[in-house]
Amino acid sequence: MTVVEFFGCTFLAFGPPFAMFVLTIAHDPVRIIILIAAAFFWLLSLLLSSMWWFIVIPLRKDLVFGVVFSVLFQEAFRFLIYKILRRAENGLKKITDDSVTLIENKHILAYVSGLGFGIISGAFSIINVAADAIGPGTMGLKSGTEMFFLTSAATSLCFILLHTFWSVIYFNAWDNNNRLQVGFVVISHIICSCLTLLNRYQVYSASLIPLYAMVILTGIIAFKTAGGSYSSFKNCILFK
Repeated sequence: MTVVEFFGCTFLAFGPPFAMFVLTIAHDPVRIIILIAAAFFWLLSLLLSSMWWFIVIPLRKDLVFGVVFSVLFQEAFRFLIYKILRRAENGLKKITDDSVTLIENKHILAYVSGLGFGIISGAFSIINVAADAIGPGTMGLKSGTEMFFLTSAATSLCFILLHTFWSVIYFNAWDNNNRLQVGFVVISHIICSCLTLLNRYQVYSASLIPLYAMVILTGIIAFKTAGGSYSSFKNCILFK
């Protein structure tokens, strides 16, 4: 049963992102490189936030402090990867003719880097949980709740999607000097991250419902930011 739980939670967290990768990124080597580069930048933000947490000794036990500064470091490195990609656009044009669409549509760059951010973020958030899910026991027998693993997987999926949407909004905001959108991304990131602190009380609906409401809202904003409309969405659903 534990093995089934492990694969179930893993597929829940990474099934949709894997499909997104296969359908939209895997066919273009430049997109794969950008995705890996974005994941590396997220790792750098994790390293710096860990160092900051280690330096400020009196606040090591304050989870809110760690969460807020971790978000700020992530957003700083999102801005850094944005600046690098914008400066590298001319160079990317010379790599391959297949990447013309990637450069002409700047939202694709944001989408690819956002998915890279999200995948590595989700991997780090669930890898230890998934390792515990495989055995030798299962949560909920004597203490804890059996919903812990399922909730962790659903939360990881949520943040993978959010990072993808946030990057689309964030890149466009800096392109158009829209400080309101920049503020929305940073503040919503802090709020969503702080909502996960409610899981310590094992009232998982208190975090999952607002988180997925934010996914829907952010997804709609990102869709409109990328030039989407009701008619284009309808045509996509009807395969026109």
